Amino acid sequence: MTGKLGPEALAEVLAATGADDAAVEVGPAYGEDAAAIALAGEQSTLVVAADPLSLAADAVGELAVHVACNDVAASGADPRWLTHTLFLPDDDPTRRRTVTAQVDETAAALGVAIVGGHTEVLPSLERPLCSMTALGTTDRFVSSGGAEPGDRLLLTKGAGIEATAILATDFREACAEAGVSAATLDSAAGFLDEVSVVPDAAAVRDAATAMHDPTEGGLLTALVETAAASGVELAVERDRVPVRPETRACCDALGVDPLATFGSGALLAAVPPERVGEATEALAAAGIAVGEIGEVRAADSGDGSDTGDGSDAGTVTLDGDRIDEVPRDELYPLWE
Repeated sequence: MTGKLGPEALAEVLAATGADDAAVEVGPAYGEDAAAIALAGEQSTLVVAADPLSLAADAVGELAVHVACNDVAASGADPRWLTHTLFLPDDDPTRRRTVTAQVDETAAALGVAIVGGHTEVLPSLERPLCSMTALGTTDRFVSSGGAEPGDRLLLTKGAGIEATAILATDFREACAEAGVSAATLDSAAGFLDEVSVVPDAAAVRDAATAMHDPTEGGLLTALVETAAASGVELAVERDRVPVRPETRACCDALGVDPLATFGSGALLAAVPPERVGEATEALAAAGIAVGEIGEVRAADSGDGSDTGDGSDAGTVTLDGDRIDEVPRDELYPLWE
């Protein structure tokens, strides 16, 4: 039935509050439409990011938390609070409890409190839709637009981490039919545990001039967005981009470019050359692999044309070839 959940079902959702946080004065409760958070004495900048997620059916709640919190972390902040808007295709209690448990457990593991949101049934949906707003605090905001000529480009973990997990779960049968072994698929499914970039960002943020979290469209889209925001050229070599064997196997099986598909789990950072050692050592101390994939150059002004939409504010070259359009994520045709 379309509409809000009944009090009993809603109570189960409201009970999923993630981590405890003394700054939360009013959190999720029946009849409350807003949360109250005390910021007195907190760091000076509040960072807010919102993201919806619906396509990764098997782990939608877990991924939704990570995607929203990653954006806050990639801005130099520590994620602290979440609001969770959940649309369900039906009132199946098993589905609701599964998604709610994923959200609760993932937020608690990150130390993030769920402070509010909204839940209702919308039968026109084919699968659950989680829309998260994450909030965090910092005393040094790191934008996507701070990359400067001469900076080196670092990528943590590898390209296509999130897509690998999705391929190994939602598309496991198709991958197996294409020759991917059960052992590889089991290992790839475990990449869900590495989708967070909160520790990556915490390790590198003091040295970085810019950070960006590759999500839809993968690394290539993240590069295009960072170049546009910074007004620079990002020159990248494909062979220097770390791609794990499981990612290569799953992507090759279904014809997906690892650089052009969901990339949560990797952090793209621009770092001045004299601070690359500091950043890589901090990541190593946190047990996080990293590759130096390219460099930042002054933007080529080209013919001087201006579309007015910001798309020509920067450029990306991959192995010397210019990328002129933001690529469409290569997992979408598989869902369609």
